[in-house]
Amino acid sequence: MHHAHEHGVTLATSSRPYLGDIGTEIAARLPGTWSAELQIYSHPEWQQDLWTGLWSAGEIHQALEDHLIPFASVLTSDAGTELMLIERPGHHNGYLIGALADDTDHTQHAHDDPTRPRSIVLPDDPALAAQAVVRTFLPAVQRALHNRNLETVLAALTRIRREHQALQDIKGSGPAHGSGSRLIEGVERDFADHAWLSFRHVLEYAPPLLARCRPSATSWPEDSAALTRLRGALTSSQDAWTKWNDLRDELQSIAQTLPAHEWSRVRTELGIAVLPAMQTWLTDTQPFERQARAAEPGTPGTPSSPSPRLLAPRPAPGSPHQGPATHH
Repeated sequence: MHHAHEHGVTLATSSRPYLGDIGTEIAARLPGTWSAELQIYSHPEWQQDLWTGLWSAGEIHQALEDHLIPFASVLTSDAGTELMLIERPGHHNGYLIGALADDTDHTQHAHDDPTRPRSIVLPDDPALAAQAVVRTFLPAVQRALHNRNLETVLAALTRIRREHQALQDIKGSGPAHGSGSRLIEGVERDFADHAWLSFRHVLEYAPPLLARCRPSATSWPEDSAALTRLRGALTSSQDAWTKWNDLRDELQSIAQTLPAHEWSRVRTELGIAVLPAMQTWLTDTQPFERQARAAEPGTPGTPSSPSPRLLAPRPAPGSPHQGPATHH
């Protein structure tokens, strides 16, 4: 203020609390353990980093399209939920809060995701802002995460079912001896390779969905037997899932020089190992879907955490100047 006065510059102070302060104050009032980190986007191109992580639709999405956003406060929970808080452009008060995508697969398609939650406007008062986050935004985020993960699992099963049907058609039309037998064996291995790439999404996203299912509270209590079979199928696939993640971790720590045909061989072996589990999931897709759609994703203010048993560990977020973290 002193130097501004010396140079004849008039400063107009804002009544809106500093974003770095209110982000910390909101985080302190949220249930569980939350932290807040101010991220700076002083170069206009750095704002593009926001697009790699933003999941929410609504006003916050429009704000990034129409305005320069110089900084944002990223609120992170110990369960892995990440929220982005920015000042509301074009207004003298208020903030916008949206959700960040939690992994690369979903980040790449975040803007086309019909399940994504809409941002909401928060007041300047941190207590009232935290109350709005707990009562309105977090439940919407949890429902959106639940629906997004459910759609991911169902899409994976649809791909596997389609490829499995194509395999059965080939096996039913070709001879089972000589060169025909070798052809079918090759087609079966191709199916196992491609099916693994889809079934890994089931192994990652289905456990928390199953954990929320309560058949006795629905109109289909008889689905409990099917859900038991599905849980058993996941358990039987644990060794293959662990091997896949261990191999990925090893390759991330060294030069990724594994030839494409070796990757294919690994995927084929894993796919063959989980064929019975895939068959179970194909058989019981319908009871799983209706139970998951009827399930409650979590109580307000207490985001559901993924199952630690069947989820791969994720690396730490990137440095502040790189924008919102993108998890792999």
